[in-house]
Amino acid sequence: MKFFMTLLLLTSVLSGCATMKAIDQGLYSATETVTERDRLSGKRSLCLADREEQTLKGNEFVEKFIAEARAEGKKVNEEYDLAAYKRIKRIFEQLHQVSHLRQEAWTPVIIEEDSWNAFTTGGTYFVIFSALEKDLKDDSELANVIAHEMAHTVANHAFERRDFQQINALAGSKSAKRDTFQAAFTHENETEADQIAVLYCSLAGFDPYAGGRIWERMHKKSGNDALFIHDHPMNEERAAEAKRVADLVQKYYVPGTINSNYQQILEDNELFSLQKSELAAGEGGGFFAALDAALSTYQQKQKAKLEERRQKARIEFMRSVHRVSKIVGSEAMSANKWRFTILYRGNRPLTDLSFKAIIRNGSKIPLTITQGLDGVLNPNTTFYVDFSSPELDAYHTNSNDIAFMYDNAKAL
Repeated sequence: MKFFMTLLLLTSVLSGCATMKAIDQGLYSATETVTERDRLSGKRSLCLADREEQTLKGNEFVEKFIAEARAEGKKVNEEYDLAAYKRIKRIFEQLHQVSHLRQEAWTPVIIEEDSWNAFTTGGTYFVIFSALEKDLKDDSELANVIAHEMAHTVANHAFERRDFQQINALAGSKSAKRDTFQAAFTHENETEADQIAVLYCSLAGFDPYAGGRIWERMHKKSGNDALFIHDHPMNEERAAEAKRVADLVQKYYVPGTINSNYQQILEDNELFSLQKSELAAGEGGGFFAALDAALSTYQQKQKAKLEERRQKARIEFMRSVHRVSKIVGSEAMSANKWRFTILYRGNRPLTDLSFKAIIRNGSKIPLTITQGLDGVLNPNTTFYVDFSSPELDAYHTNSNDIAFMYDNAKAL
């Protein structure tokens, strides 16, 4: 509601009201109430909670989470593993020094948890699960994950998403009510956090290409799932974007050393340029603050809509590919290899092909195998895809226990 009051005041300013200065001051004050300056670009974005409230609410959630983990018998920090905890702290402190929130006292936490995950909640905690720390032996790769979570708080993603949904719901926005739009909005925030993470890593002396390596491995391990809506970038796209950003910022990278010019680079770099100037309240500052906020909100919404449409189009295309494909053969080729023979009856050549096999051979956790196919798949072509894994017991697997799907495809 406050945001729409600013728009009404903006109309008054434009109409040339006699008390323009007072109106501009009021407009500035109203805009300040519902926005904050983005730490990377300086542009205004919707925000109904100040930093103190964000920290309080975010930390309350994490402290409750830690208490519940301990109540379940899970160990935390040095109780879990002193060496792992020291590693987390060392990497975190190096990244924190080059972050936009380096003036805040943050607390890194490692929790005994068999899940490949880490999170922040907009406060001053960073939480990483033990399974992820164990898996990422490379410090630069672990730094990329830590920096990604830090970036979410720096960009205020947790509260920005909440406030965007609230204000758009009040405005009667149909987009905000769609699950697909919400997923697309989160997707764009995740992409931004990935970009900031690569920048932070390069400034802190960690290999900026490490993030790309993580997502290349994840793509080989679990594929893309291009048939579904994603609130995170697909693994293949995420790896490519991480490499693209690393190419831009690797010039800031001094191996093992914090870049001495990190403060200046944070304000003006290949990804972001901080907009510092803003007119004072009563001197046009209210008008420009409200305009900046309205424009930024509109751009965010349009960006999410574009991503929503892109994903829906991709899903419909992938479904059409499945409709014109038929499994004509499925058999074990060796002890650890299974072959699917596929007839593609479509009328458009396909490229960038990858496939996934999910084997449910009585195990609680299905075995997932991905496989790419080089070159171009032409219309009315029969082809085969071999799935190999030392974990696959092909000779004791029934064809009914293996599901086949296209994991990704693009039309030429």
